[in-house]
Amino acid sequence: MRLFYLVKKEFIETFRQKEMLPLIFIAPILQIIILGYVVTTDIKNIPVEIINLSKNRASFEIVQRITSSPLFNVKNISNQDKDALDTLKRGRVKAVIRLQDPRPKAGKALNYPEIQVSMDGIDSNTSAIAAGYFNGIIKKYILEDLARKGRQMPVDTHTQIRFNPELKSINYMGPGIVALLLTISTVFFTSVSLVREKEQQTMDTLLISRLTPVEIYIGKAIPLAVLGLVQASLGMAVVMLWFKTPVRGNLLYLLLSALVFLPAILSYGLLISTLASTQQQALFFSWFSMITFMLLSGLFTPIENIHPAIRPLADINPVRYLIKIIREIFLKGNGVEYFYRDLLALAMIAITVITLSILNFKRFISR
Repeated sequence: MRLFYLVKKEFIETFRQKEMLPLIFIAPILQIIILGYVVTTDIKNIPVEIINLSKNRASFEIVQRITSSPLFNVKNISNQDKDALDTLKRGRVKAVIRLQDPRPKAGKALNYPEIQVSMDGIDSNTSAIAAGYFNGIIKKYILEDLARKGRQMPVDTHTQIRFNPELKSINYMGPGIVALLLTISTVFFTSVSLVREKEQQTMDTLLISRLTPVEIYIGKAIPLAVLGLVQASLGMAVVMLWFKTPVRGNLLYLLLSALVFLPAILSYGLLISTLASTQQQALFFSWFSMITFMLLSGLFTPIENIHPAIRPLADINPVRYLIKIIREIFLKGNGVEYFYRDLLALAMIAITVITLSILNFKRFISR
C-alpha cells in the first residue's frame, strides 16, 4: 500500500508539469512520422547524365528505359562526348552513363552498345545501389530483346524475396525507430528522477518515511515503465496505421519483450541518476549513452558489420535485442521459439543492470 502512494505521487508530479505532457505523448508521434520519411534506405530520383554516342537502336531503347524509370532523374542527354570526371566534380549528378558503338570482335559486330557507368563514390551506399539499378535495367532489356529474337540465356536466375517483398525501408526502419524512441524517453526521464529529488531536497522526506530503499526504487521505476509502454503503443500504432507497415506476428510477444526490456533500460537510467550530482550531468550521461546505444543497436547498419573488437559492446546493448525482436515479429511473424535466445540475453542484461543499480542506489541514499 505504501508503494501505491509513492507511485501515485510520481504520476501526480509528472502530470502536474503541463509543459512536459506534449513531450511525453505528442513529440514521439511527430518524431516517428518525421523520421519515418527521413531515415530511409530507399534510393530514388538519382540525378544522372547520359552521353549517347551510339547510333545503335538498342542504345536508344536503353536510354528510354533509364529516362522513364522513377529511380533516376535524368538531368541531361547529350550526343557529344565530354569528360565524365569533370561532370561528377561539379556535383550536379551522381552518375554519368556513356554509350558508344561496339567494337567488332572476331569479325562480327555486336548488337548492343558498350556502356560505361561512372559513379560518384562519396556516398558508397547510394553508388552501390544505383549501380545495381543500372545493371538490372540493362540486363532486363537484353533478356527481353533476346526473347523477341527467339533466343535465351544459357543460365536464368530468379530472385525470391521473403518477409519484405516490396523492399520498403520503412517496414524495416519503422519498428526500430519506435524501439529507439522508447529507449530515449525512458533513459532521459529516469536519469533525472533521483537527482531532481536531491536538488529539490525532497529525498530526505522519502528516506524518513516507512518506505524501504527497494520500494523507493520500484516506485520511481513503475510510473516511467507505464509511460514507456504507452509511448511504445502509440509509436506502433503510428507505424502500422500511418506507414501501413504489416504486422505478421503476435503483438503479445512484443509486449513480453518490452516487459523484459524496460527493467533493463529503466535501471540503467536510475543508475545514471545515482551517479550524477546534478540534472545537467545526468542529461549529459544519458545523451552519451543514447549515441552509443543507437550506433551499436543494428538500427542503421547490421551488427555483423561492426568491427570484432567493438562487437562485445553490442552484445551487452539491450536496444540491439529489442530492435531485432521487433523486426522479427513485424516482418517474419516469428514466435518466441525463434528469438528466445535474444529474450534470455535481454533478461540477463536486465538482471545485471538491476543488481548494480540497486546496490549503487543504497550507497546513494546512505550519503
